This record gives sequence, C-alpha cells and structure tokens, in this order.
Amino acid sequence: MDTDGPGIIKHIWITTAEETPSNDYPLRNLVLRMYWDDEPDPSVEVPLGDFFCNGHGKRCTVDSMPIIVAPSGGFNSYFPMPFREHARVTIESDHPDDVVFFYQFDYSEVPSMSDDVAYFHSQWRRQNPVSLGEDVTILDGVEGEGHYVGTYLAWTALGEHWWGEGEVKFYLDGDDKFPTICGSGAEDYVGGAWCFWNPGSSTYADAQTYSTAFLGYPLYDDERGRPPRHGLYRWHIPDPIRFHEDIRVTIQDIGHDGSELFERSDDIASVAYWYQREPHAPFPDIPERRERRPR
Repeated sequence: MDTDGPGIIKHIWITTAEETPSNDYPLRNLVLRMYWDDEPDPSVEVPLGDFFCNGHGKRCTVDSMPIIVAPSGGFNSYFPMPFREHARVTIESDHPDDVVFFYQFDYSEVPSMSDDVAYFHSQWRRQNPVSLGEDVTILDGVEGEGHYVGTYLAWTALGEHWWGEGEVKFYLDGDDKFPTICGSGAEDYVGGAWCFWNPGSSTYADAQTYSTAFLGYPLYDDERGRPPRHGLYRWHIPDPIRFHEDIRVTIQDIGHDGSELFERSDDIASVAYWYQREPHAPFPDIPERRERRPR
C-alpha cells in the first residue's frame, strides 16, 4: 500500500504459503513494515506470521476481535490505523524461495484528522534463550503519550515441567523498581488458569487451546522431535493501558516442577501492539533470517 491521506486503514487481508520447497518458514522470513506520514523508520516491523498471532512459522486458526486467521491461512487485521499525510506498507522477503503473496487493504478517506491522533505501532522481539533470572523484554524505549493494546507470545519451552508461572509487568510513566501493573502466570494473563490443564489428561502435555475475542491460547504444538511450542495472545481493547511519558513491558520466565518455582531459560518471541503520538523512537534492529528461524 502506498497512498496519500488523510485516511484510516480499517481492514487488512493477506495470505501466503506456509511451506515452500526449502521448508524454511516463510511466515518468519516475510517481514511486514508500515510507515506513517513519510517517516524514515517503520512504526510496524514484525514477521508476517507473528503479527497475525501465527508464530513459530506455523499456521493456526485465530478467532479474536482485531486479528482473525481463517482456514486455511487467511490473515485478517481489524486494528484501525490512521494516517494524516501518507501510508506506506511493505513486505520484505528474506525467504530463499519465491513465495505467492496476495493482499487487500480496505481504508477510508477522511476530510481531516486531529493533530493529536495516536498512530498504530507494533514491534517484534526474541530472546533465545532467555538468561536465567532475567525478565524478558516485550517492549521498551517508548516515550510519549499513548495506549498499549495487545501482546502476542510465541513461547518454546526448552525444559521439562510447567513453563508459565512468570508475571507480566507494565512499567508506566517513570516506574523504576516496581511496575504499576503486575500480573501472575502467563496463562492467567491470557485469561486461562491452572496451566491450561486438560481434566482428561494425567500430564500437562494435553493442554486445552482456545481462541476468544480478547484473549486466547490458539496453539499448542508438541510435534515429535521438537520442543513444545505455544502461542498466546491478550488484547487490551476494552481495557487499554494508557501512558503519558513512557512504557516498558516485561514477562518473567519461571516454571513449576510440582513442588516449587524455578527459573527457566526458554525461547520467547513477542509482539507488542500499541498506539502513540508520533514521533516514535527507532526500533531495535530486527534479527536476520537465521536468528528468526523457529526451533
């Protein structure tokens, strides 16, 4: 997309192949970027699959309010994305093969737009592996005024036992040692409980997946020969987390072995979604293709 404003993107539809002859994860090798009002640095920079809650280079169905992934691989976004002067959206392919790529952007032209409009932003990060005892950064370096609207986690459990006891923390407007908002376990943050336990199972292995309007656990993948992979999302749409000066979001990597908590060292990728007034700080460099490759 490359068009002048003012306007608001209302809906995005994209589809591409999940697999190609090289079997090298096109959903991680295609990078989605969005630029508002001729800015030099993107406001959105995320691997295509992860933006649509399909991390690990693997498709799964998502039935939420802002993100919908319909069979078989129809990626839809309903996040409103306003732009005053110009909107440019790009896809960069780091994939070793040619890929098929289809897309449609639905937007509305508007006669004018307020000077204090908040623009849509999204950023991908990965810590592989997590350093023992260190919180995982989901978002940092954001200054200004805005509101945080969502998190997606592509979590690969690299050790035994339950993996999701870490607290999600939101440091707002100068918070230092203690966050303004602090949750409990990862499954609690996305609206689940008790390790996504399946009553019909005697182990944690058969976790119950679900996908709802504002929260979900749409992917549990325990394919033979791979460590277990999980996908989780939480949309702060009815309950946006507002900030006036800055925001930092983290999550702990902590597990439980049935008797006590312990620090873990998993492979955790994340997508943060938020709105803020421009200008925004440049993002950290997105890792090159091999460093994005899922396990």
